Amino acid sequence: MKIEVNNVTKRYAGHLALNNVSMEVPAHGIYGLLGPNGAGKTTLIRILNQITAPDSGQVLIDGEPLHPKHIERIGYLPEERGLYKKMKVGEQAVYLAQLKGIGKAAAEQRLKQWFDRFEITGWWNKTVEELSKGMQQKIQFITTIIHEPDILIFDEPFSGFDPINANLLKESILELRDKGATILLSTHNMNSVEELCDRIALINKGEKILEGSVAEIRRQHHTSTHEILVQTEQRAEVMNLMDDFNLQIATSEAADTLKITFTGDSAKALLHRIMEVGNLVSYQEILPSMNDIFIQEVQSKNAQP
Repeated sequence: MKIEVNNVTKRYAGHLALNNVSMEVPAHGIYGLLGPNGAGKTTLIRILNQITAPDSGQVLIDGEPLHPKHIERIGYLPEERGLYKKMKVGEQAVYLAQLKGIGKAAAEQRLKQWFDRFEITGWWNKTVEELSKGMQQKIQFITTIIHEPDILIFDEPFSGFDPINANLLKESILELRDKGATILLSTHNMNSVEELCDRIALINKGEKILEGSVAEIRRQHHTSTHEILVQTEQRAEVMNLMDDFNLQIATSEAADTLKITFTGDSAKALLHRIMEVGNLVSYQEILPSMNDIFIQEVQSKNAQP
């Protein structure tokens, strides 16, 4: 399902949480909703979940105005988790699945498949308070997606996970996308953004300041920085090029190989000189990370009067 946010504004007691924000979340993809704390991301998520309504503007789902009927097609994992601590894990998961319209037998079957995948089958009859934070997050993730909704909204889903379980969660999110879900991912983990997101929007102080595909945005913010690996025994000759070309040179993992960082519009002259004294192993342009772009764009916006 495609999500369109058109000129949405929301104000709370004099605080402008969203200011004429528009964005388009394509169907069957992963869309990153980024921004610093207090940027307005949670307000937008609350609007999409119909917890609150915009003061002006409109949200469309597959071309239709957002309506209570869409709620059953949305799965929402909030940043602040909420499970009944005294209730047994399996009993609670089945109950939550039934609230989403799944019969008890079907719910138990689906849940046990996911419990097995997340290696938490042994916790079925434990109470929630006996589980670690990471275990509880696994339970809440499963109950969020168990009714196979068309739209999934994940708010900081990787918080508290170790690298192995974070990777398991990423694989599950990619699988849900491949099965046709539209996924909105709000996170401060920029590595996850680069790994998972097809497109992103960056919000700051209630305004959208950046939107596009991750590849396009990284390309647009290029700094003409290149990395060259050269294999050579003539290190002195390579080092002599530093002043002529403003290079940064470091020893790579291979003892006879140098890593050269070069900033400029063209590396043709440098490459010609390097190949006179060594063997070119690789050459690539280094694009800024999403983390660098996030910091740059937010700081630039904050510096504006």
